Amino acid sequence: MLSWIGLIGGLALLIWMTVRGIDILIAGPVAAFVVAVTAGLPLLPPLAGSLPGGGAAPDFASSYMAGFASFLADWFFMFLLGAIFGEVMAASGAATSVARAITRRLGSRYALAATVLACAVLTYGGVSVFIVAFAVYGLAVELFREADLPRRFIPGALAFGSVTFTMTSAGSPEIQNLIPMPFLGTDAYAGWQVSIVVAAFMAALGYAWIARMVRHAVAGGERFAARATDADFAVDTRLPSPLLAMLPLVGVLGMFLSTQDLGKWALVAALLTGVALACMVGWAQRGQFPAVFSRGATGAVVAITNTCAVVGFGSVAKLSPAFADALAAVQDIPGSPLIGAAVAVTVIAGLTGSASGGQTIALPLIAPHYLDAGADPAELHRTVAIASGALDSLPHNGYVVTTIRAVCGETHASAYTAVGATTVVVPVLGTILALALFTAF
Repeated sequence: MLSWIGLIGGLALLIWMTVRGIDILIAGPVAAFVVAVTAGLPLLPPLAGSLPGGGAAPDFASSYMAGFASFLADWFFMFLLGAIFGEVMAASGAATSVARAITRRLGSRYALAATVLACAVLTYGGVSVFIVAFAVYGLAVELFREADLPRRFIPGALAFGSVTFTMTSAGSPEIQNLIPMPFLGTDAYAGWQVSIVVAAFMAALGYAWIARMVRHAVAGGERFAARATDADFAVDTRLPSPLLAMLPLVGVLGMFLSTQDLGKWALVAALLTGVALACMVGWAQRGQFPAVFSRGATGAVVAITNTCAVVGFGSVAKLSPAFADALAAVQDIPGSPLIGAAVAVTVIAGLTGSASGGQTIALPLIAPHYLDAGADPAELHRTVAIASGALDSLPHNGYVVTTIRAVCGETHASAYTAVGATTVVVPVLGTILALALFTAF
């Protein structure tokens, strides 16, 4: 009972600290400490002793850092190149050019659709979701102002276009689609037939839902509220042509899909290609490249260490007796093994507030069990990927906090309803649809 209190209390503390603005590098270890104490784990290696069969017994400090360092070692190059690619795309004006071309084509009449589509194109082209948020936000402000729509829905539009139907779909170069590959022996196309249907379902349902919320707000008298800082997001007219700006995105996706034999390292080849092409597109700004590369490197370190902090929390949490009981209960769920896998990944991603962190923690524990139970690796890959993108977007998620507060200047109270509907509820329903399709066919 005490370990259950500690596990739930540690999660609640992690969410509370994150929402209150406490850095995840502090919140992660503190919450993990609560879990460790209530689980009876020794706090330091000298206090742990040895296992009966030899070797050191687990302890809080070593377990936390093992999870932290493992994720860093596995994914650092992907985060580094992804951040640099996004920064070069932003500095060259290529990201803004693509987004602006889409928004101009659709116009302010379709401000919401244009914002979502711009995010989707950039995300599926390999641009970091954080860079996408910054790149599209200024354009979204212009469109929402012209259409006189409540700006509190901009975070929902940005999040929906970035971290739902594009992030976890077959062929996506986002790491949420790559993490299952080494555990399951699959590639980025795994389960593509069902993925197409689920992605279309999530795109249609999510857009219909957020559009209805916007219409309801407008009918209730809400309008666009201008801010003095809006002028800061005025778009520079000296941008590369949209077709030229698309070249790096096409290059990333093309290289990624054509080098699947490299496994997760295909993303490194793809991002290197993208960086080279983005530098060519932005050659006129080559004087900025040293600063841009440095900014990307710094951003990569911040992004990956934040995720590592969450993975470290999960590494301690999985040593709790309560976690073992919960995992056993999930694995005993009757029916298709895909159901248990989906529940396990969804819950762990919710615990950690991270789709990538949740997969990294869950897959080593559940993949052997469900493969032995007869689950098809491709179906398991797609189920896990889609499921990881649901409860990860709870209020303490790093992307959610950054987008709502830092990028858009809103509060959770005003903006999270739309974010939660489109990035939590819709992916949960998408996971259920995927399970139904895999079971039926």
